[in-house]
Amino acid sequence: MAEVLVSGGAAADLTPAGGTGSAAMAYLQEEKPDSDLVPALNLGDLDITTDEFILDEVDIHIQANLEDELVQEALKTGVDLRQYSKQVEAELQRIEQASIKDYIKESQNIASLHNQITACDSILERMEEMLSGFQSDLSSISSEIQTLQQQSVSMNIRLKNRQAVRSQLSQLVDELVVPSTMISVILDSPVTEQEFLEQLHELNNKINFAKELSFRETLACSDIQDIVDRLKIKAVSKIREFILQKIYSFRKPMTNYQIPQNTLLKYRFFYQFLLANERTVAKEIRDEYVDTMSKIYFSYFKSYSSRLLKVQYEDVADKDDLMGVEDTAKAGFFSKPSLKSRNTIFTLGQRGAVLSPAELEGPILIPHAAQRGDSRFPYETLFRSQHYALLDNGCREFLFLSDFFMVAGNSALDLFNSVMGKTLSMFLNMSAYVSDCYDSIAVFLCIHIILRFKAITAKRNIPALDKYWEAVLEMLWPRFELILEMNIQSIRNTDPQKLGVLDTRPHYITRRYAEFSSAIVSINQTFPNERTNALLGQLQIEVENFVLKMAAEFPSRKDQLIFLINNYDMMLGVLMERAADDSKEVEGFQQLLLARTQEFIEEILAPPFGGMITFVKESEALMEKGQLDKLKNDEVRITQLVRGFSSSWKQSVEALSQDVMRSFTNFKNGTSIIQGALTQLIQYYHGFHKILSQPTFRSLAVRSELINLHHLMVEVKKHKPNF
Repeated sequence: MAEVLVSGGAAADLTPAGGTGSAAMAYLQEEKPDSDLVPALNLGDLDITTDEFILDEVDIHIQANLEDELVQEALKTGVDLRQYSKQVEAELQRIEQASIKDYIKESQNIASLHNQITACDSILERMEEMLSGFQSDLSSISSEIQTLQQQSVSMNIRLKNRQAVRSQLSQLVDELVVPSTMISVILDSPVTEQEFLEQLHELNNKINFAKELSFRETLACSDIQDIVDRLKIKAVSKIREFILQKIYSFRKPMTNYQIPQNTLLKYRFFYQFLLANERTVAKEIRDEYVDTMSKIYFSYFKSYSSRLLKVQYEDVADKDDLMGVEDTAKAGFFSKPSLKSRNTIFTLGQRGAVLSPAELEGPILIPHAAQRGDSRFPYETLFRSQHYALLDNGCREFLFLSDFFMVAGNSALDLFNSVMGKTLSMFLNMSAYVSDCYDSIAVFLCIHIILRFKAITAKRNIPALDKYWEAVLEMLWPRFELILEMNIQSIRNTDPQKLGVLDTRPHYITRRYAEFSSAIVSINQTFPNERTNALLGQLQIEVENFVLKMAAEFPSRKDQLIFLINNYDMMLGVLMERAADDSKEVEGFQQLLLARTQEFIEEILAPPFGGMITFVKESEALMEKGQLDKLKNDEVRITQLVRGFSSSWKQSVEALSQDVMRSFTNFKNGTSIIQGALTQLIQYYHGFHKILSQPTFRSLAVRSELINLHHLMVEVKKHKPNF
């Protein structure tokens, strides 16, 4: 056996089972030792009888070993390789013997190590057996867990099924059981007790449940049907008696029916119970309520309306109280009659306050209190009070009917009309005043009261009175238009010669128109109506024609213009107090006033300064044509004009101012006219200066007598009145 020396002094067995050739290969492949020992190559050990492949491989390894440095050094020194091999082999045997001794020396330890390894093997074997047992046990536990899981799922399903069945059965049993508490409360407790209401809810649920079971043909239903029916009859009887008592209490005199209504609303479920379980009784109660409240409302509003008429103004307008009717001496429309005895016809005054939010929705009038205070009111105030009471009660009644009787939409409207129908018809039939009324402002105020009340009900989302509002408007609008057309016709038919003494001050007919038109325009601003605007336009045209016809009665143009300006100014002033500045009426009269004022200024300047004005106009016309030389020979005329103006202009201006202030009733208007006249005079005199400064007239000696224009302006300002 071939051995080589390995690191650490131990010998390794390199002899494989294949023979010496393999031993040589192992030797040749062995790592070179760290010592100075050189392994000997024993060529005798090589098996040269192996096949060619082995020989080639050995040759390769021999060649590799021959290239080793130690082998080459041995070859160079001439060492006998066989002898060197024997030395190596002897060394290996020595080392082997030493190794064996070491093994023998350590035999006890090796034996102990062997025993320990054997013990470990037995322990590991037992552990393997235990782990195998554990694995087997775990496999069985896993199968048991799966079995338990399946059992749990199955038990969970059975539990859910039992709970579902129990829930339905317990509910069924609970619904089928009629507790003694319910029986005693339904039979003995007053209906106003909270406990009765709670048990009534429970009873209603049991009745509904019993009906449902009867459709399913549940046998258990027959066990409770009798007692449930008897409890229902008892509850219906007690509820019917309670509600009818409340309804009958409405009929007592001086009863505030809103209090029992509020009580009924607290127990609205009573009617719901009757409607669901005893429709005959529910219909009886509903019919009784409708009949009772219909009579109450009719009686209340009939009495209230008749008492309101007793505090109306005694003197009201009739067919002779029209705008174009002659103002007699006994009572003029604008002679400020006592408001306690009659109402003004064409003046709005404080009557428009009835449309203010504070008064529109204010407390209604108390007739007997007004009578004690000897108070009187215009018709529109009574109309407002009457219809606000209707609005308030109507809205409240509609809400009560919808809530208590559980109706909505057309059903609610039909039920409301059943209750309030007679009252509304009475209101519409009370049109005697409207059909004979000639107070157009009162009718127009009533129209706008209705329009505002209609907006209030729409805001409250109460449609019950919509048809009534429309019916009232259909009655009021034609009457208002008729009265307006009658006033228009009365002005159209007015004969100026029959109206008495001529006076340049504002005419009472134009004052009537101004007051009336401003009233209608101011009221109409909130809810504009084109038909009203068209009628006002016709009225304005007729008034303008009337003013022109009246002015034509004056012999002089100056008086005609004074009359026109006074009337236009008065009408414009009254209109601007109430109407908007950009209204059609205001704009129309402003244009007329401006035109007539300008004409009047020319008219009053003509007597004292007409010669100069004529000369200026003629000269300006010739200057435009370049023919001013035609006036070169008018030196005498120009001299008279210059000296005449210089000598008399102060007296003429003073007289003009006094005449204007006497002619116009409105001081402000008179002042404006004086200022306009003096301004126009200065403009004419400035033009006169300009003409005389032309080359044609520069040689005139009279030019030195002209008054300085600035001095004239200063002097003229002294004559302007201050108011």
